[in-house]
Amino acid sequence: MSGQARMALCATAATLMAACALLPLVDQVSWFLQAAVLLALQTGVGAAARRVPLARPLTVTVQTLVTLMLLTLVFAPEYAIIGVIPGPDAFVHFADLLQQGTQDVGRYAIPAPLSVGIKLMLVGGVLVIGLAVDVLAVTFRSAAPAGLPLLALYSVAAGLSDGAGGWVWFLIAAAGYLMLLLVEGRDRLSQWGRVFGGAQRGRGGEPSGPVAPVRAGRRIGVVALGIALAVPLALPAMDGGLLDPAGTGVGTGGQGGGTISAVNPLVSLRDSLNVEEDRTVMTLRTSTGDLSNMYLRIVSLDDFDGTTWKPSRRNIVAVPDELPTPAGLGPDVRRAEVRTRIAASDSYAQDWLPMPYPPSGVEVDGNWRYEPVGMTLVGDHGQTTRGSTYEVTSLDVRPTAEQLASAPEPPSVLQREFTQVPDSLPGVVSRTAREITSEAKNPYEQAVALQDYFAVSGGFQYDTEVQAGSGSQAIARFLRDKRGFCVHFSFAMASMARTLGIPARVAVGFAPGTTQADGTVTVGLRDAHAWPELYFEGVGWTRFEPTPNRGSTPSYTQPEVPSDIPDLPEASQPADTAPSAEPSASASCAEQDRRDQMCGGALPLDPGSSDDGGRPWYETAGWTLLVAALVVVPLLPMLWRLRRRSVRLASARHTGSAPPGADGGDDVAVSTLAVQPDERYAAESAAGHVLALWRELTDTAWDYGIAPDDALTPRKAAARIVRLGHLDEPTSRSVHRVATAVEQVLFAPEPRAESGLADDVRALRGALRSRAGWRTRVRAVVAPRSAVRALWDLNDRWLAMKGRVAAGWSAALARRPFGQQSG
Repeated sequence: MSGQARMALCATAATLMAACALLPLVDQVSWFLQAAVLLALQTGVGAAARRVPLARPLTVTVQTLVTLMLLTLVFAPEYAIIGVIPGPDAFVHFADLLQQGTQDVGRYAIPAPLSVGIKLMLVGGVLVIGLAVDVLAVTFRSAAPAGLPLLALYSVAAGLSDGAGGWVWFLIAAAGYLMLLLVEGRDRLSQWGRVFGGAQRGRGGEPSGPVAPVRAGRRIGVVALGIALAVPLALPAMDGGLLDPAGTGVGTGGQGGGTISAVNPLVSLRDSLNVEEDRTVMTLRTSTGDLSNMYLRIVSLDDFDGTTWKPSRRNIVAVPDELPTPAGLGPDVRRAEVRTRIAASDSYAQDWLPMPYPPSGVEVDGNWRYEPVGMTLVGDHGQTTRGSTYEVTSLDVRPTAEQLASAPEPPSVLQREFTQVPDSLPGVVSRTAREITSEAKNPYEQAVALQDYFAVSGGFQYDTEVQAGSGSQAIARFLRDKRGFCVHFSFAMASMARTLGIPARVAVGFAPGTTQADGTVTVGLRDAHAWPELYFEGVGWTRFEPTPNRGSTPSYTQPEVPSDIPDLPEASQPADTAPSAEPSASASCAEQDRRDQMCGGALPLDPGSSDDGGRPWYETAGWTLLVAALVVVPLLPMLWRLRRRSVRLASARHTGSAPPGADGGDDVAVSTLAVQPDERYAAESAAGHVLALWRELTDTAWDYGIAPDDALTPRKAAARIVRLGHLDEPTSRSVHRVATAVEQVLFAPEPRAESGLADDVRALRGALRSRAGWRTRVRAVVAPRSAVRALWDLNDRWLAMKGRVAAGWSAALARRPFGQQSG
């Protein structure tokens, strides 16, 4: 392999090794395999262009155009000419996908679902970085600067993943870069090496040559790794979080970060609460006369890492006509159906659709998708609430205190997921929770005690200008200072509930708005709110209100106050109502399965389903053929060679009267033998078998690096194979035995074949394989050199066909009457 080929291969490997840092960002790895295939094609085009050779700028141009064609083939075939040449609409489509990917990056928590936009950003980014590395390291023969794009790729991945597994990915990326340095070239690498160790010297003290590249590369690598690992330790730690002084919101992304975090309605919550003039963002008209429970819920935050709350990564599906009954809600809990029509202002653009909880049906135009666990709708392809008008059917659930107090244990799966607290959570949080709830007899009484502590008895004050601290100590400082707004209260109560073993999450949205004279309700920026939701089996996710002077205290946390909502049994509801108060699971669903959320009432939809109706058959067939071609074409030489070997060595296939060469079309006679075709075809079957075995012997030696020499006789060719292959005495006798058999069948008056020649050929293959390195062994199987005979066979057949056509045409002309011949 030439030096440029080795460098190109190393550049591709280094790019893929650095790209491994992107793997934690999404929940699938299929994009990485696709990127690897496209990057290999891009590298192959560059290698071919340099071999022509083309000028360096032309090589880069060709690689860029091929990269664009590959991306068009994968992401925009419907906007391409002949499927690969991008048309004008293809670039518009790319821009739309990139915009969608940018929005998805800000919408989902890691690992994010592999949307088309995110996939284009990942695959396209790897190809761009791979092209830059190939241009610098191979085309312009400068491996050192090629580390900059590799560093950029790793840095972006590390920043988005918030350092998840950073050590592992850094070491992999660093190993790829060091590999580039090691193969760049002895002279340049040795000059770098003198900085660390000086040149080697001979016996007289004079320099004897350049420093060994491996030794210099190791020294460079040690220094580079040391600097890279030491610098971050000197940088100030970033321990931001939900309760930071600036109120930047959920996750580390915020307004200036680059992490893949879920959409964060709280990023501007503090600013919304502090606006000088309240601005209406929504107007609604509802069928209920009691607005105390009319909270408009946007999204739930259920992933808590000690410093931040954010939504977990969830699969989204098509919006069903009827939403399922919320998980955990039993048939004995009183509920009433409420219809609400909501109109969002043109100035309010939210990626999530505000709805009363729990929704049972929604009618909305646009590209919206449904997240089953949180029962929320999220905009797709840039869809927002701006100017939208929609209607929501929801359930006004009013459990009693007795029902909540007697709630059984929640399902173990849900219990594990929603009670997780990180080790970084300060111990004062759990200690305070236990002190507050020391007299509580069940989880419900614990929840009420926590709510009363924050809202009534704990001495907390509501303050949107509070500076409550940051990082993992934020909740502890909030408990100490006792000042904050809804973010602090809801997050603190949810965290403390989890330490008590109560499943908890935080809901984000709007508190009940203000009723107008015309009966409508207006919701303004200052109504933005956050509240905790705790899970009770038989009731489901239940709202609590720990924030003083905000929202409304739920009636079920006040046992002495009876509910004014009448009990509406299922049979009394009109038939045309969209939702059902009963769980949507079938009657045949077992109670245990219902508790484990395995029935249709909890998760009735396939998370992987889509509403696009599936791809057209021809698109599926085309992708299938493309994948098959990408997999099979590189394996064709190996498959051809395996078949040719099996045919040649199978004695039964050569014992008939087939002439030499009938085993697949190649010229089985050694090129050094001046054997005429008539003589070969007149030979008996034994001669054809021997000559086929001789061709297999020489091809086997060729596969392991001993090219055939057309100027040698069989005996001298055998001696050459023995000498170059460093064969032992038994294998040497096997090779010479086959060569002697060839001479005998070609020149003896009565050709005959000896037995056991196929075993002699197998002995040669085993001996060569045992002495070869692993690269040679792999190449002999996967990319055998002798497979080029397949192309020679095709050329011979083409020439033979042309000869037959020409002979037939000449014969046809000769048979025509003399008077009909032209001219």
